[in-house]
Amino acid sequence: MTAYWISIYKEIHDEAKLAAYAELAGPALTGAGGTFVVRGLPEQTYEAGETTRTVVIEFDSVEQATAAHDSPAYQEALAALDGGAVRDLRIVPGVA
Repeated sequence: MTAYWISIYKEIHDEAKLAAYAELAGPALTGAGGTFVVRGLPEQTYEAGETTRTVVIEFDSVEQATAAHDSPAYQEALAALDGGAVRDLRIVPGVA
C-alpha cells in the first residue's frame, strides 16, 4: 500500500544547513524510491493558519519510506541539517 512521508518545518534556524540537507536529501529519497509530490509553502491556509514549509513524498509502502529514512544516504543528509531546522516528520499509509 502506498505511503506518504510528510515533513512540516516548524522553524528554520540556518538556511545554509537547510540547503546542504536538501542537496543530499533529495537524491537520497528519490534514489530510495520516493517521489516528491509537494514541496514548498502553502498558497492558502485554514484552521491554525500556519504558513510552514511542507514536503510530501510518496513511496510504494511504509516499509520503503522507513528504509529510506534509515538509509545511510539520508542519515548523511540529516547530519548536514544539524539543528538548522525544527521539523515534524511522519510516515502515513495511503488510503486503499
